[in-house]
This record gives sequence, C-alpha cells and structure tokens, in this order.
Amino acid sequence: MAPRMKAGIDAHVHLWDRAVDPQDWIDAETMVPIARDFGARDLSDMLASTGLGGAVVVQSSNSLDESIRLAGLDSSAIAGLVAWVDLAAEVGPQLDRIRENAAVPVVGVRHLAHIDPDPEWMTREEISAGLEVLEREDLCFDLVVREWQLPQATSLAARHSGLRFVLDHLGGPPGPGQDRSTWASRLRELAGRPNVVAKVSGLTSGLTPGSWRAADLAAPVTTALDSFGPERLLYGSDWPLAELGGGAAPWKSALENLLDGLSAPERARVFGGNAADVYSLS
Repeated sequence: MAPRMKAGIDAHVHLWDRAVDPQDWIDAETMVPIARDFGARDLSDMLASTGLGGAVVVQSSNSLDESIRLAGLDSSAIAGLVAWVDLAAEVGPQLDRIRENAAVPVVGVRHLAHIDPDPEWMTREEISAGLEVLEREDLCFDLVVREWQLPQATSLAARHSGLRFVLDHLGGPPGPGQDRSTWASRLRELAGRPNVVAKVSGLTSGLTPGSWRAADLAAPVTTALDSFGPERLLYGSDWPLAELGGGAAPWKSALENLLDGLSAPERARVFGGNAADVYSLS
C-alpha cells in the first residue's frame, strides 16, 4: 500500500466513474465542468495545483458498491475514505465488505441526509444504533445537511457525545447578499457540541466563476471561525464541485487570505493538521 500521510490535507474531495457508479444528480447542461469522470490521477493534479499532499475522498452516492470501489483505489494522493453504509442495517458486515481488499483506510461514514426522502432521517432510532457501531469502530460521521437540518444535527451530536461528527460545507450557509442570521445562530448552537468539527468547504460551487472575491465569503468564514475556532475547522476543496465556481486553487487562495490573521501553526491546523487528527490519518 502506498504511503498515505503527507503535509497538507484536503479534507473533502470526490471521485467518480459514472459507468459503474452513476451520478444522476449531475446535470450535463448546467454542470458542464463536472459532467465527466474524475479519477486518482485527476486528484493528484488538483492537489499539485493547491500545494497539498493528500485528500480525504468522500462518497458521492448512497451506494455500498461505490464505497467498495473507492476503497480499492491505490493512490498516494488518497489519505482516507469517508464511505457510505446503510446505518439502518447491520453496519459491521458492510464495513467488512468495504475493507476487504481495500487500499484506502475507511476513516468515516456519510449519508446524503440533505436529500434523503425522510426529512427526519437523523432522528430515527435505527440510525442511532448504526452510529453506536461507528463510535465503537472509532470512525467519524460526516454531516451533510441543509440549514434547516442543523438543529437535528445538534440533537444527534448530543445523543452521541462519544462520536466525532464532521459538518460538511458549514451546513450550507446562504450565499452572498442573503440573510445568514438563522444559519449563523444554528451553526453556533451546533458548535457548542465539543464532539463536532466543521469543514470550510463547498462555499463556491454555487457561484459563477469570476463573479466572486474572497471578501464575498468573509462573513460565513468569520462566523465559522468564531464558532469553532481554528482547532476545529478543516479545509476542504469540495473538488471537483469546486470547478463549478472556478476551481479548487482559487478557493484555497481565498480561504488563505481570509485566515491571514491566524498564526502559522493555526493555519497549519486548518489546512491539514485537524483533518489528520479528526480522521486518525497515519
């Protein structure tokens, strides 16, 4: 197995091969930059453009087969995998299937709760049973939620205080020029749970390339920094979705500018150190 740990970690990327793992959410007309396959070589090129050494690959569909395929990708660019399992079923055997012949360590699990047909998915008792397995396995659970689901996430983190939760994309703050007060209040409440960290990611994928500046994203980044502190924030590119907003490199540069007031050790935590600790990368 190739070495997994290098300086600097992108905590949130995706890889897909649509011939074997269809991504039906990709609209070929409105999402032209990502309407193709993205593999490990593409990931290496992207990391080179941002100056980072590795990335955490995150599932893109609620598919065990996709997670098994991703776990088999042997690339030094991949530091770990946040996989998908059906948390309402027997979790252990599913993890065993993913880990069998895996080249990538499974470091967490995610479910696309923001698009689940059940708006109360996070409150289901059988989901809690599955999360207890993740805690015993020392795995994280990534929260991909909308603003209105943040209170559910807070309750879930409170019920499972021994499990590490990772909030993806800051919980989807409203875009530039929109009212962020409700989101900010709910984010601060979630940040009050010490077992929750957050990825500063996904803030540019809904913006038009060339239409935004770092200053346009200052408010949500400042709110996140005030809420979680640099010791609980993880940089993520959300690549290749970042291509919809102009690419991973412009987003990383913008975040570096917005975090310029941090010390060098604090910036190192955000751009890799925290991800290494949270996901137990080695």
